[in-house]
Amino acid sequence: MTMSAKPLLSIIIPSYNYAGVLPRAVDSVLSQATPEVELWVVDDGSTDDTPAVFAALSQRHGEAFQGVRQANGGPSAARNNGVQLAQGRYVLLLDADDELAPGVLPGLCDRLRARPDVGLWLAGHVSIEPDGRERAHAASPVPADALQRLKAYLLDKKIALSHGACVFLRELLLERPYPEQLRHSEDIPVFAYCLTRREVEVLDLSLARIHKHPGSLRHNAEAARRVGLDLVDEVFRQLPAGLQSLKPAYRAQRCLSLFRTCLLAGDTDGARHYYGEAIRTDWRVLFKFSYTRKALRLWLKSRKSPA
Repeated sequence: MTMSAKPLLSIIIPSYNYAGVLPRAVDSVLSQATPEVELWVVDDGSTDDTPAVFAALSQRHGEAFQGVRQANGGPSAARNNGVQLAQGRYVLLLDADDELAPGVLPGLCDRLRARPDVGLWLAGHVSIEPDGRERAHAASPVPADALQRLKAYLLDKKIALSHGACVFLRELLLERPYPEQLRHSEDIPVFAYCLTRREVEVLDLSLARIHKHPGSLRHNAEAARRVGLDLVDEVFRQLPAGLQSLKPAYRAQRCLSLFRTCLLAGDTDGARHYYGEAIRTDWRVLFKFSYTRKALRLWLKSRKSPA
């Protein structure tokens, strides 16, 4: 790629206090990058040895390593900054503790170049547990209809999406940036938007090696409770009128999820609140008997408690 030519694919690695594993992620990209690929690493105000790691990576890879630092703003801010810096038609967002699968970039670029009309590419990945066990996951099949795709993703949980295992048309991420006010589940509104705005294509390859962590933010109950029902409005905020019919069902499902989260955290007041909100949103949740049984036990326990 000459200095004047724009890349086809921009790979963006947002990073916060991942100095120990960041080189693995960077090397997994630059060891196989074609001239059509650029890399940006966005340091989200790390307080560890990331500046020294940046210097070492720059010395090792030269101009191929492009790193920028910003004040801490959360993962959404780091991703949005990377998307703004990117020059590629397509964007792959890779978490700093994950890595690309070996040798995938040349074939991926061939596919991207051949289908410039696709808005979102889904690929498989390999998940790696803390004990080293590995499991391969194929990309989820997707319905042709946008409403059915959204339903399959939000309600039926039949479409699994992970950063590192999908490729976005950059203009979609410019239209629908990551919501910086959310510090949990911030990827869901973006995935929902990109699934419904353009054609979606499934790749028959494994794109990333995704390392699982028991203490990751995704499993942080307190973070989920802070986001609460704001997530529902954020998911549907930029979706067209034809897709808004799914919002009540998603709100009820979100209420039940928060009900369970609060129960597990011992927050009985929060659990009662969200179960009540679920019923007010859609009374048919009463027929989800696993939740109804938990709610009845909670109600009976509160009745037996001394005043």
